Amino acid sequence: MDPSVRSRTISGALRLGVHPFMHRVPGHAPSIRTARSAVDAASRLLRAGSRVRVVPLADPRVESPGDRPVRGEWVVARDAPETPAEGAILYLHGGGYVVCSPRTHRSITSRLAVDTGLPVLAPRYRLAPEHPFPAALEDAAAAYRWLLDRGVPASGIVVAGDSAGGHLAATLAGEICRTGLPSPAGIVLFSPWVDLTCELSTRAQRRARDPYISAYAARRVARLVVGSAGFDDPRLALLTCAWADTPPVLIQVGGVEVLRPEAEALADALTASGADCELQVWKGQMHVFQILNRVLPEASAAMRDAARFIGSVTAPAPKESEVAA
Repeated sequence: MDPSVRSRTISGALRLGVHPFMHRVPGHAPSIRTARSAVDAASRLLRAGSRVRVVPLADPRVESPGDRPVRGEWVVARDAPETPAEGAILYLHGGGYVVCSPRTHRSITSRLAVDTGLPVLAPRYRLAPEHPFPAALEDAAAAYRWLLDRGVPASGIVVAGDSAGGHLAATLAGEICRTGLPSPAGIVLFSPWVDLTCELSTRAQRRARDPYISAYAARRVARLVVGSAGFDDPRLALLTCAWADTPPVLIQVGGVEVLRPEAEALADALTASGADCELQVWKGQMHVFQILNRVLPEASAAMRDAARFIGSVTAPAPKESEVAA
């Protein structure tokens, strides 16, 4: 299906007004801090919507010496029952590991909460360059353990994220396996930034008509993310991970975005390892188009598909009596 008129209009405006700026974003700490301040200020104008409640979370984890504090927010549908959660979505926001926050991504987290009926935990993980990798992974893992410690079963948890948060969600899945934690029910990745070396996206830059993301700028930012350790940490390399015992994965990527080859390569790697991976390429859509689900019909449809997937992987197994019947 061809992109909607709204989609073409917004993409055209971004291609003319935003992409040239994004392409020239300098890769040094002062510019990142300036951009972060601007994004944070703009995010204060965003509203979560009347259908959800946003509850701040700040748990110092004093009962778990050595574990990271968990800070962020719960996003809960207003009509959700006041009962202990039997499932949850752990949502890791994008922003290149250097900008954004749970607040900037409330259009996604609130839609997930409403469409699935599950509470969404959006942690405020530490950002680079002040806190290079693996700081964000440590915070994401602490948030996952926090859910388990609060009685949410792993079989009811879906780990999700967009862009850099998609990379973080996939990296967290690998860390869960390596550390012996119980596996989540599923993983949802929106336009994941799979390869921080940006080799695939840089090769795709010339032919892609991404109205927003620049592979060259992403590569400059990635150097700040990895810090002095460089790209040698094996946890960064999603395409060479051993994806054994991986839960079902849904990947959604825009058809014109420069990160599309990375998403396709990750889907191939998962499938080759025997994982159940569903890849959706949305024709004509840009990077993390799902964030515009209140505006774009394609984004709204993509969010419904994500909710369908989450419902399918978190649905309780049928009882023996039901199977026999």
